[in-house]
Amino acid sequence: MQKLVISTFLLTLFCFSAQAQNGSSFGIKGGLNYNANGDYFESIGENARHPDRNVGYHIGVFGKIGNQLYFRPELMYTSTKSDYDSDEFTMKKIDAPLLVGVKVIGPLSVFAGPSFQYILDTEFDGINIDNVEDEFSVGLNFGIGLNLNKVGIDLRYERGFSENEGTFIGNNLGAGVVSRIDTRPDQLILSLSISL
Repeated sequence: MQKLVISTFLLTLFCFSAQAQNGSSFGIKGGLNYNANGDYFESIGENARHPDRNVGYHIGVFGKIGNQLYFRPELMYTSTKSDYDSDEFTMKKIDAPLLVGVKVIGPLSVFAGPSFQYILDTEFDGINIDNVEDEFSVGLNFGIGLNLNKVGIDLRYERGFSENEGTFIGNNLGAGVVSRIDTRPDQLILSLSISL
């Protein structure tokens, strides 16, 4: 995992140095993540009544090489929150999406690519979950972006490729009950980015 983080960091630095190319840039970004449990539409309806449910955040850096067709690596710190039967599951992780995009019309573009995640910490209502199957996982990002000069807005969907469960033992009426939570990403992500 350290090799991946170092490689992504070096690639991002390379993007920073390639800024002089037409359309290339680097910058900072941040925004909100909305985790879904089950059906998105049911989950969104429930969140309309409780707007702070399942909402997390992310902040990080990005690089971009190219103009019409571009490569955009990102390195993010992400904090997510999900509700499971009135209990809250939180996860903190490092995300490294490697996106390829194409401009469609004017400032509008579409993009997709793999996203590498490394889980830093998980907690289920005060119980630290130490035995997540894989701290490292791979997912897919795809979405649409709008860039106006140095400011960009994008909306994307992220989904993990493989199942990744965390287990913990609850203390329900004196008897230990083993519970499992699916920790793979399944979220909508809204971001604001600023080129420096």
